[in-house]
Amino acid sequence: MGLEMEPLFQAWSYFRRRKFRECSDLCSQLLERPPGEQEQPDSEYTVFQAAWSLKTRALTEMVYVDEIDMDEEGIAEMILDENAIAQVARPGTSLKLPGTSQGAGPSPAVRPVTQSGRPITGFVRPSTQSGRPSTMEQALKTPRTALTARPITSASGRCVRLGTASMLTNPDGPFINLSRLNLAKYAQKPKLAKALFEYIFHHENDVKNVYLRLDQPVTALNLFKQGLERFPGEVTLICGIARIYEEMNNISSAAEYYKDVLKQDNTHVEAIACIGSNHFYSDQPEIALRFYRRLLQMGVYNCQLFNNLGLCCFYAQQYDMTLSSFERALFLAENEEETADVWYNLGHVAVGIGDLNLAYQCFKLTLVNNNDYAEAYNNLAVLEMRKGHVEQARALLQTASSLAPHMYEPHFNFAVLSEKVGDLQRSYTAAQKSEAAFPGHVDTQELIKQLKQHFAML
Repeated sequence: MGLEMEPLFQAWSYFRRRKFRECSDLCSQLLERPPGEQEQPDSEYTVFQAAWSLKTRALTEMVYVDEIDMDEEGIAEMILDENAIAQVARPGTSLKLPGTSQGAGPSPAVRPVTQSGRPITGFVRPSTQSGRPSTMEQALKTPRTALTARPITSASGRCVRLGTASMLTNPDGPFINLSRLNLAKYAQKPKLAKALFEYIFHHENDVKNVYLRLDQPVTALNLFKQGLERFPGEVTLICGIARIYEEMNNISSAAEYYKDVLKQDNTHVEAIACIGSNHFYSDQPEIALRFYRRLLQMGVYNCQLFNNLGLCCFYAQQYDMTLSSFERALFLAENEEETADVWYNLGHVAVGIGDLNLAYQCFKLTLVNNNDYAEAYNNLAVLEMRKGHVEQARALLQTASSLAPHMYEPHFNFAVLSEKVGDLQRSYTAAQKSEAAFPGHVDTQELIKQLKQHFAML
């Protein structure tokens, strides 16, 4: 007869592995035991209280909607918004104007950016999925998913609302009858009070982050830090600070706060994913691989995770796991957008091993699944240029630049192509657009300098 785990410890193990339904069911069985079996003399709390608190937390996680994150803005809110912001914001004080970080943000040549100029994060959130469009046409073209300027997929998952309040009911009625609660009694026990508050809060309320909506991230940071002085080590507050720093392009500070989150909760999915993404873009794929494997051990099992595992294995030269990870990612893809991401990354792998024919086919399959994939158009244009197909490359680059005007690569490639065929005016115009998208790109600056010399000689 095998050894059996103590039920309460097993329920806690389910909770740590994010198997909330199994945790809730096991706690329900513990709560149905006779009172004599629920005593725990060596502890301040009884087994009943521990199981009640754990079930409350499990049910809360099932319907958890992050109160720190902002709601997704619709087209009407973005286009018809009459609130004006300063056109020249002070460095490090605005989320809506790119390029206002104090030099701590990564280069677009290393880490892809969104339409608003912020780098792709390691965890997809509504407030970071897309930029703020300036025209109605651009707003209609902007995808409502996480498909903004992603040369390689770094999203490890998104906490969507998996259920509603109906999940919290039992056949005999609700799990907690709020009308009969003695709140003063629970207030005397902080550990039970916190779990109860989160249950009531997420069941009854919905909150918006006012200061982030007003584009006052510094004020929001100060409020979070004041909260940490009152509640040291609170994961929600630390995570909120890390998110704001990440949106302000201050990736180094964000990474430090995400590490603080893991010191308090080593199963926090968002912190693990963001730190892993940061290591990947810092040219440390081996370390990133450890974080993504940790997510796999925790029960995260989706297309994005295996996509990232495949990329990390390839750049860490662990080729035996690369293709099998991408195969699993294709199998787990839930929609055509996710499939397109996988084929695009496979195209990068093919370029890395020198098989340009395979890369061409992979980028074609990317466009079959997602016809608005600007990065695939750009890379196909480069392959066409290598074949000497100038007109096809020109058409692909024009498509890429119209789909993603915030990317500098299509503009720069179009400028180089036009310069080679002698169309200096178009080359200069495209080079200026490339410089506007990425002012620090040295090759663009050299090209503009050469073109000015040509024009001076005329």
